[in-house]
Amino acid sequence: MLKRVLVANRGEVALRVIAACRELSVETVAVCSTADRRALHARAADRAVCIGPAPAERSYLDVAAIIEAARLSGADAVHPGYGFLAESADLAEACGARGIVFVGPPPAVLRLFGDKVAARAAMRRAGLPVLPGAEVPVDAPAAVLDAAQSLGYPVIVKARGGGGGRGMRIVPDAASLETAWRTAQREAQAAFGDSRLYLERYLAAARHIEFQVLVDGAGTSLSLGERECTIQRRHQKLLEESPSPAVDEPTRRELGARIARAARAVGYRNAGTFEFLRDESGTFHFIEVNARLQVEHPVTEMVTGVDIVKEQLRIAGGQELSTGVGASTPSGHAIECRINAEHPETFRPSPGTIAEFTMQGGTGPGVRVDTDLRAGGVVTPHYDSLVAKVVAHGHDRREAIARMRRALTMTVIDGIDTTIPLHLRILSDPDFVAGRVSTAFLERFASGSGAAPGPRAARGG
Repeated sequence: MLKRVLVANRGEVALRVIAACRELSVETVAVCSTADRRALHARAADRAVCIGPAPAERSYLDVAAIIEAARLSGADAVHPGYGFLAESADLAEACGARGIVFVGPPPAVLRLFGDKVAARAAMRRAGLPVLPGAEVPVDAPAAVLDAAQSLGYPVIVKARGGGGGRGMRIVPDAASLETAWRTAQREAQAAFGDSRLYLERYLAAARHIEFQVLVDGAGTSLSLGERECTIQRRHQKLLEESPSPAVDEPTRRELGARIARAARAVGYRNAGTFEFLRDESGTFHFIEVNARLQVEHPVTEMVTGVDIVKEQLRIAGGQELSTGVGASTPSGHAIECRINAEHPETFRPSPGTIAEFTMQGGTGPGVRVDTDLRAGGVVTPHYDSLVAKVVAHGHDRREAIARMRRALTMTVIDGIDTTIPLHLRILSDPDFVAGRVSTAFLERFASGSGAAPGPRAARGG
């Protein structure tokens, strides 16, 4: 088993990895920027190493700094969490070159899934249904128009090497294509250093559903079921749940088995998420793999009882999946709300110092809160605006929704704006309660139509 893990991240995910290491009696080393010297993750680890100034590119995104911190601290492994360098083949290769274990997929797998076009081709060969698209990135305007015409409008322009909604534009017609293409190119180059794009058919009323997998070094591949991630703003997830109200048990078993086979076919190891769009006819279309731990992994943990981070560490340490993981039977329903430091209507960022932070809704069964903040904590403008992940579990979806509403209405966060009021609107919306959602669900909220606002969290939001 691993003995000392350097956590190459910050915030709540760093605390999450540290907690899993503690249960396994594994020592931890935190890294921090100068802005995070007093952050909870730096104080919770057995040791902390400052790796640079506040800008992420000079600290959390600096591969050389991460490797040097691992060397100086005597860490035998690096866990990248999610975001930052979590899917960096360069970091994985640098770890391997120095005899350090990278807690994640092998570099070749990271490179494969970091190239969305290559990933689509590999998954098609492995037998997964892939969303129709222009498989070869095209640069000439005439070729772009021809490719879009063959797919049929609307289409979506995507960054070949990106993710997170950046370098992505929906194109309703041919007249909009050239401008959207050039804008996406600029954004992709700025975000990922790679301006290459590709096209996919755009499914206007789709559901976004992803399957969690674990694969150990012996080749045992296991699907832990699906998560519904359809509630999104600008391709950024806001609320996730498991299981999906739209997936029946035969589909879950059949697609899960196909995904497990596809993961083995490309030499996948560790945790990963295979993402799909489900169209109005119920057909699933593969879009990408997130070759890392997901932000929303707690909803799967709540319904399966499987500690995904501990399994990551076990796999990285050369062990097989824990006894009983494969026999785990999902139970109940779980929902996660991502509480961000943003205005709930304009989504304007709201960095600042938190004057008060209490989550009394965590009193009672079925609620989990993952956060690294507290009263006096600071949401800085340098990093992601996530304040907390609130996860509610119930015997069924109705109870999970009720528990989530209880948790959010009893939350007090003063000093910054948060998205809690928006989440309460979503949770009380009749279509959401009935499970009738698509990726366009939030559009009517933005336009002022739809359900009336729910109650505000006490002095929160």
